Amino acid sequence: MGERPAHEEDNMKCLHCRGLMRRSTAPFYVDRHGYHLALDAVPAWVCGQCGEPFFEEREVDAIQGAIQTLDEQTRQLAADVA
Repeated sequence: MGERPAHEEDNMKCLHCRGLMRRSTAPFYVDRHGYHLALDAVPAWVCGQCGEPFFEEREVDAIQGAIQTLDEQTRQLAADVA
């Protein structure tokens, strides 16, 4: 994953409404297995028309890693209580 050419941003279209995407940040929230994860400013492509975010592979991998770690920690906490 390298740097994108500056003009590529002009060509990205939203998968939902076909609006133009721009590089920005977007929140990510998930409720699972007894915890709530809130990330307020994840780098993303965000649609200027409908606001839909698109997270690239790097960000998705980081989010999945955080969720996996929290899942493991939550299981350990639950085991300590049982």
